[in-house]
Amino acid sequence: MAKAMHKIFDNSYLKSVPLIYLFLFILSVVYSDAYAKGANQNNPSLKGKDITFTAEEVSHDKKLGVIKASGNVEVFNNEQVLLADRISYNQRHDMLIATGHVSLLEPSGHVLFSEYMELSGDFKSGIIKNLKVRLSDNARMAASNARLKNGNQTVMKNAVYSPCTSCSTVPEQLPLWQVKAKKVVHDQKEQQLEYFDAWLELFGAPIFYTPYFWHPDPTVKRKSGFLTPRTGGSSFLGTTITTPYFYAISRSKDLTITPTITTKERVIMEGEYREHFPNGKLESRNSLTFNSNNNIRGHIDSTGRYDINEKFRWGFDANRSTDDTYLRLYGLPSSRSLTTKTYIEGFSRRNYLTAEAYAFQGTAIQDDPGLTPIVLPLVEYSRKSAIGKSGESTGFNASAIAMTRSEANDTRRISIDGNWQLPHIGKSGDFTTFSIKTRADLYHVNNLVRMGEQKFSGFTGRIHPQAKVDWRLPLSRQHGNISQTFEPLASIIISPYGGNTSKIPNEDSKDLEFDDTNLFSDNVFTGYDRVVGGPRLKYGLKWGLFGSKGGHTTIFTGQSFRAKEDNTFAAGSGLEGRLSDFVGRINVSPGNYLDFMFHTRLDKDNYSAKRNEFQLTAGPPALRLSTNYVFFESTTLFAGSWATNRVPMTRRRLPRGRKDVHGLQEALY
Repeated sequence: MAKAMHKIFDNSYLKSVPLIYLFLFILSVVYSDAYAKGANQNNPSLKGKDITFTAEEVSHDKKLGVIKASGNVEVFNNEQVLLADRISYNQRHDMLIATGHVSLLEPSGHVLFSEYMELSGDFKSGIIKNLKVRLSDNARMAASNARLKNGNQTVMKNAVYSPCTSCSTVPEQLPLWQVKAKKVVHDQKEQQLEYFDAWLELFGAPIFYTPYFWHPDPTVKRKSGFLTPRTGGSSFLGTTITTPYFYAISRSKDLTITPTITTKERVIMEGEYREHFPNGKLESRNSLTFNSNNNIRGHIDSTGRYDINEKFRWGFDANRSTDDTYLRLYGLPSSRSLTTKTYIEGFSRRNYLTAEAYAFQGTAIQDDPGLTPIVLPLVEYSRKSAIGKSGESTGFNASAIAMTRSEANDTRRISIDGNWQLPHIGKSGDFTTFSIKTRADLYHVNNLVRMGEQKFSGFTGRIHPQAKVDWRLPLSRQHGNISQTFEPLASIIISPYGGNTSKIPNEDSKDLEFDDTNLFSDNVFTGYDRVVGGPRLKYGLKWGLFGSKGGHTTIFTGQSFRAKEDNTFAAGSGLEGRLSDFVGRINVSPGNYLDFMFHTRLDKDNYSAKRNEFQLTAGPPALRLSTNYVFFESTTLFAGSWATNRVPMTRRRLPRGRKDVHGLQEALY
């Protein structure tokens, strides 16, 4: 405007215009601008000191220095936002009164609700009536009145705290638990909530009183301090008191020190250290004690995972104790064996490579360390080709392992296999897959004990080819909102007999459990050391009902047939005869909150149960309950003269398809 005025005065033809006309022109411009601002009542913006607000209607009493606003009022003060139906701001006293659906949004994410707030102009102090607070983690607080102090404290009288997230929608419903206190102080600088004269209530009933306690507010992710103490006891330790202390070293690492005082033994010190790196993480849990016999006892349980680059990563698990019984006697987490390993693995589009080393420690008194193997190394490689024009694909797998013992046999093995498969979809909708596979194994063993034969040391091996045809015919029909499926399945496998010579030790194939999950597997054994030979036929049926809302019921049953018997499988395994036992599975899930699973194996001759497993899961995700029951008859896990090489191996079932340790983890009876 100044530049425009300068141009006006520079034009010579305006110099003759009387000054009164020029004055009237300037006055009309100023008046028009002021009128335009006053007419825009939908989105006004005024300032009083540091307060900026907008509203539908605004009035200003200059004599009293009071600004009033109503209708969707929004007040902005730095990072704080206040919403209300009406406000009154006194410029002389720097005081703001907000009424009607008042909400104060804090930078921390907390929101304060009320019908009346009286605040200073900087929002650092004030009083609030009938306060309700929603914390940043959606926990709720309420108080009859509250006072804001120093911009970082909220002092509440007759307050209630609860993590209930549905209280706002169902106000008459009591929360699962809540804390009532005569006074609650929320210190935002210290990031903590303090309670005075507090009761803990469960479903509205008071169950515990304390004159004072505090906890971090939801803005705190981690904070140093004592954790909840716990008490316990045992016949060996006596009464125990444990008081953990958590030390937040930085955003990426922390330390928890846990001393346990006992009445019969000396103090047990536990420590847990955690650290996250840009390319991995480290977690270490350790303990140490100097017992009453002046012996040092302890354990280490550490895990590390690190990314080398986009294709390679490495890691380790260190799990050892000073003696077999320490963990159980001192009430620390324990298992039948402690596994220490280190590994490196690499991935690409169709390739996978891993190299691992294992050491085991048994925790049972009868365990013999001389029979426990050290695995160094275990190397595996697999490659899958791209799918060809006709759907064909090839695969290649290689595995090498070296196992060493101080008092039993040593085993070294190299295995390679190649496979080719071709899927085909018939005109009737049936699926057929043709596959060919050949595997070669080379062994070198020392001091292998064999039943009825001399110990064997030296090289041995085998070549095991196999041809397989898989067929299935999925059928389906719709009944209103329910669809029904019926699918017969069959598989024919042809391979030579034998292959399980007594010169080949059985290190990784003792864990045989015949069920519905491995009926159609090429090799029902979990590892490399045992193969299944001879022509065989496998068949089964699947049936299912599926509802439109997600409920379903499925049933599966199947059996296998071999051309002739041999000593590959032990009596009681369900596979020892030409016809196998029947295996089956029933799964009933009427909705998201109930799931029933039943696995069974029935004797082929009298249909008696050889193995039953029931699993029932019920409830919503927040309160999921599960129960499991397993029954099975005692069986010998292996057969034949080669079975006498009984070394401490696992009896757990490995995940199907995993051949990394092949039954060597947790490898002790």
